[in-house]
Amino acid sequence: MHPLRTVAAGLLLLSAMTACGGRTVTVSVPADARNRHGATGSLSARNVFEQLAASVGSIRKTGVVTAGNDPGHLLGRHHEYLSKVTFSDSFVAGSDVTGSGRGEVERGGAVEVFATRSDARARAAYIRGVTRAMPAFAERDYLRGRILVRVSRYLDAARAEAYSRAVDQLT
Repeated sequence: MHPLRTVAAGLLLLSAMTACGGRTVTVSVPADARNRHGATGSLSARNVFEQLAASVGSIRKTGVVTAGNDPGHLLGRHHEYLSKVTFSDSFVAGSDVTGSGRGEVERGGAVEVFATRSDARARAAYIRGVTRAMPAFAERDYLRGRILVRVSRYLDAARAEAYSRAVDQLT
């Protein structure tokens, strides 16, 4: 195995162990999950959030999802996200989200990073299906490779377009 891949695999295992409270978790990362340099561990929801924050400007990280606080218990499961960050957006009026929890998408959004592009597409399709059936849970979703950025329905079209442009520019 190439030394860079060995280091990246070790970092991925370490981050999975940290996210799962120190428990050893086996995560297999398919070839299409590797970035252009062949490494697997460099793409994380935190990194993506930092790029979004630099572009959008009105967002603040509200949480990093771990195995201990993941309300859906999806983190690290087969075909689910490997990392997730939630954020608020100052353009979402507090009166619109009264009663919603701190890390909920309607307060701003979330970044989810998957092992494969197809896993990210499947998650986006699932969310679209749920929101069609229950419009009260509608949101805007933007895909770029293995990244799914979920954004509050309470943002107007201009703010949503800022996210669309920011996601298109992600590296």
